[in-house]
Amino acid sequence: MAYVKTWENNEKLNKNEKQKLQKDGLEILNDIPHYAKNGFQSIPKDQWDYFKWAGLYLQKPKEDGYFMMRVNVPSGILTYDQANVLAGISKDYGRGVFDITTRQAVQFHWLTIEQIPDIFKRLESVGLSSVGACGDITRTIVGNPLAGIDGSELFDTEPIVKEVYEFFQHNEDFSNLPRKYKMSISANVHNAGHAEINCLAFIPATKEIDGKQVAGFHIKVGGGLSARPFLAQELDVFILPEKLKETAIAITTLFRDYGYREKRHLARLKFLVADWGVEKFKEKLEELTGPLLSKGKNELKEWNAGYFYGVHKQKQEGLSYVGFNVPVGRLTADEVFELARISKAYGNGEIRTCNSQNLIIPNIPDEQVDVLLKEQIFTRISINPRNFIAYSVSCTGIEYCNLALVETKERMRSIAEYLDEEIAIDHPVRIHMVGCPNSCGQRQIADIGLQGVKMKTKEKGMVEAFEIYVGGTLNNDGKFNEKLKGKVDADNLGPVLKDFLSYFKENKVEKESFYDFVGRVGIEPLQNELDQILAQI
Repeated sequence: MAYVKTWENNEKLNKNEKQKLQKDGLEILNDIPHYAKNGFQSIPKDQWDYFKWAGLYLQKPKEDGYFMMRVNVPSGILTYDQANVLAGISKDYGRGVFDITTRQAVQFHWLTIEQIPDIFKRLESVGLSSVGACGDITRTIVGNPLAGIDGSELFDTEPIVKEVYEFFQHNEDFSNLPRKYKMSISANVHNAGHAEINCLAFIPATKEIDGKQVAGFHIKVGGGLSARPFLAQELDVFILPEKLKETAIAITTLFRDYGYREKRHLARLKFLVADWGVEKFKEKLEELTGPLLSKGKNELKEWNAGYFYGVHKQKQEGLSYVGFNVPVGRLTADEVFELARISKAYGNGEIRTCNSQNLIIPNIPDEQVDVLLKEQIFTRISINPRNFIAYSVSCTGIEYCNLALVETKERMRSIAEYLDEEIAIDHPVRIHMVGCPNSCGQRQIADIGLQGVKMKTKEKGMVEAFEIYVGGTLNNDGKFNEKLKGKVDADNLGPVLKDFLSYFKENKVEKESFYDFVGRVGIEPLQNELDQILAQI
């Protein structure tokens, strides 16, 4: 199939956007060596935004010249050499900070422009890249971190993800999309790819073709979070694994050529899908691909939320994988070096990152598992973490992010540890904290979502505060959590959550999840309880 670049003629492309697109975002890669040689002051301010295409954002305050870098890790699969290179970058240039994101990527901080060329060389030496990890471009592809070893997958998606990812890397035909574009590809039946919150998602499905049961994919389009979240909708399409790349290119072409460009806040694929509807979207897709097979059977079952704690048997006889908790996704460089050593000593050197901000060490001979678990590092990075720290997720927050309104990462960790000391509940409660409406911490799909805001108080003036949302899930095509009225001073958030969760504990039925509890009792009793708690502060 040939795809002609037609976005220049998109009638919705306004003058400012046309002017911006006169320079392809990827051209910043040609400019970085010059800026690195001449220092941060040589970078014109009107060029700062282009660094996103290289996977770089300026930290807060921008004028200080420190960059955050996001590195793509398709499907979350890292080799021994890759893990060591990433740890080295963190140690040498990033003040030892090593963050796992909710899209399985790795994030560094405190980088300077002079260091970037060497970092690029190190990444390239082991087949990694930060290009496209940010910007109006195809982002890193989220996948099943258990690809190839998973007893709950229809087939191995690692080579498919790799093929699609490499097609879009440095591809100037798709490097100036209307807005960021997020994709997931997974054949795990527990929705490890978080399909419903992606622009484009391929999910496991089966279909009878010529009398034979065939495994492949269904497609969901138009998901996304931020201030106006949408759940992806399923197309009446069945795709064979060998046709996935071709279909992904076609759908991305539709977004490039028809996606809205006039207003940036309406430029995501989700708005095009909402306007067109899935029937028209399929019609436009088939104009590029030709006739497609109709849907088969959706094979998704209960959502696992990206958690794989503990020791589990692999497909391969005699081997196990071990799932560990990384508290709010933050490691040190030295810890990553140690994890790489352990993964090589006991397995094949792989480390796999999860969109729950955790990690997996695979391919451990069964007889070696107990020995591995005695390593000292697995005191903090545990297979059996306490309940609240186990299911807490946090975005970067104001510590490094220009968009955040409040501090999140350390706050979420300390609150989770406080709750683990103060209250015990017989069912996990997933708590996600975000510092702004962009929701990199995916608060909409949490049992309890905490969104940072500013609040004016009589005693302290403007303070950091949080709004509380309840009842999110990606089970059964998903449901976003709902906002409760009232803001909570960040200094009071731990005790407020303790009292709020005590209400849940006292009124739930045995083993009832928080999501099911919200569905059973409704929002009003929870709102009343929060009102009473806040009135007593």
